[in-house]
Amino acid sequence: MVKKCKICKTPLLGRTDKMFCSQKCKNYYHVHLRAVTAKEAFPIDRHLHRNRSILLEIMGKNEVQKKVPRMVLEEKKFKFKYITHYHINSKGKTMHYVYDFAWMDFSDDEVLIVRNKKSLN
Repeated sequence: MVKKCKICKTPLLGRTDKMFCSQKCKNYYHVHLRAVTAKEAFPIDRHLHRNRSILLEIMGKNEVQKKVPRMVLEEKKFKFKYITHYHINSKGKTMHYVYDFAWMDFSDDEVLIVRNKKSLN
């Protein structure tokens, strides 16, 4: 079976792991791959950046930790489902991260916000 170019389907000659017949086809593939990825990632990135801005606004420049009513975040349109990662601490509580900030449900109506100390420097 002869391998063919991923873009133009031209039969490939040369190396067995070759995927494109020319630099033009290779560039076309990667430019369009980045465009599709960016299109899908943009709305999510917008929510993540907005969430971080809200946390920064609430925390100010120097606060490391702060308890706030959940309603404050909701009023500022904080989207709780958009996080970059999470961590379950030794007490079984889940810390939800948005870049360098973390938040966790402290009680039914309070949220604890924590800033990564490295970001203060």
